[in-house]
Amino acid sequence: MGRVEITNLFREFTRDDGGRVVALSDVNLTIADDEFVSFVGPSGCGKTTLLRIIAGLDTANSGEVRVDGELITGPGQKVGMVFQEYSLFPWQNVLTNVAFGLRMRGIGKEERYSIAKKFIALVGLTQFEESYPYELSGGMRQRVAIARALATDPDLLLMDEPFGALDAQTRNHMQCELLDIWGTKKKTILFVTHSCDEAVFLSDRVVVLSPRPGRIREIINISIPRPRDRTNKEFIDLRRSLLEMIDEDERKEERIKCKSGNL
Repeated sequence: MGRVEITNLFREFTRDDGGRVVALSDVNLTIADDEFVSFVGPSGCGKTTLLRIIAGLDTANSGEVRVDGELITGPGQKVGMVFQEYSLFPWQNVLTNVAFGLRMRGIGKEERYSIAKKFIALVGLTQFEESYPYELSGGMRQRVAIARALATDPDLLLMDEPFGALDAQTRNHMQCELLDIWGTKKKTILFVTHSCDEAVFLSDRVVVLSPRPGRIREIINISIPRPRDRTNKEFIDLRRSLLEMIDEDERKEERIKCKSGNL
């Protein structure tokens, strides 16, 4: 489970001065069960907005999103989300943080703690069940956030730059951890990142969004066998192609801003 269908999605915002900003326009995309898809593009192209609409945390002006055929109209059990900021409760330990979503669903203490412990073990933090977020490293806190999102057994896992605040070594380690978890649990994962290297390393497909308004500029299939070698020529070529595509779009956007007097 976890098939996603995005149809004719359009989202605009109203500024304080009454002007309108179109964040997404005419976005159409189908994502298969168990697929790992990353979204890249220039800053402000609507990547996070798109993820929030899929999660039911934001509403499109027109168009629709369906997960396993069910129309998304708000947050629900089919979708879990991991944010860059970890979003853990500082007053709760690892066990109660991971069990929180289960508690909100009315699952009894013994059962929810049993489920939570399985996912804490999955992310390699069994010995830290009683620890609090302030006692953990950034990578460990993000593993707790992933365990909490998986504990409710969503069909679809959304990840908004989950490793963006980590140092390079920890980030690379977490990417491998995530692929191991994905291989074990077989969830559909939609992953927003600014890193082309990360996108090529992780994904089955990479969706490139254009500068605002965000549209699908290109979809790139990544057929390199896993585990992937970042020094492999095909890997390097794909990463370079993505970088050049995004750089070209950013330069075009800067020229448009200059001509319009917005710089």
